[in-house]
Amino acid sequence: MNTTDDVLAEVGARLRRIRKEREVTLAALSEATGISVSTLSRLESGLRRPSLELLLPIAQVHRVPLDELVGAPPVGDPRVRAEPIVRGGRTHWPLTRRPGGLQAFKVLEPQRVQEPDPRTHEGYEWLYVLSGRLRLVLGEHDVVLAPGEAAEFDTRVPHWFGSTGQGPVEFLSLFGPQGERMHVRARPARK
Repeated sequence: MNTTDDVLAEVGARLRRIRKEREVTLAALSEATGISVSTLSRLESGLRRPSLELLLPIAQVHRVPLDELVGAPPVGDPRVRAEPIVRGGRTHWPLTRRPGGLQAFKVLEPQRVQEPDPRTHEGYEWLYVLSGRLRLVLGEHDVVLAPGEAAEFDTRVPHWFGSTGQGPVEFLSLFGPQGERMHVRARPARK
């Protein structure tokens, strides 16, 4: 792993390479940035330690991100590439990486007829149907959710959800410990 000194030692060579690729003289860069020619020369040769006050105007003139000047490591791939988990015939794709707290899953429930078996546990759940139809038994309610519909509930209420038996259903499930609820922001209705 590179130390701060190692990273800073490589900045000068990067500055020189970028300036030469753009065919810009030290004098022209000095005029555009307001940094003296001697300071720019010492930066490029490594005799002057780079600072934010010096690097920001150079990055702006060259129209490059500051990361490119300092050789920052690339940002990791932000995509979640979860392996599917199959439980009881239902496929879950975890969409969150951290354990505990709010958990998100994409779920595929195959077409099948099941007898509801309501359960209870601590937590709060939010369901959103992507495709198909999802049957939700919640306390005394027995409802069917269509694509674009959502339901949220306290999981201490007896509940069960699954296929209506008329086709597979794909939905999102957000689950959090008791007290962590989804907050959906909506614009107020226009009058």
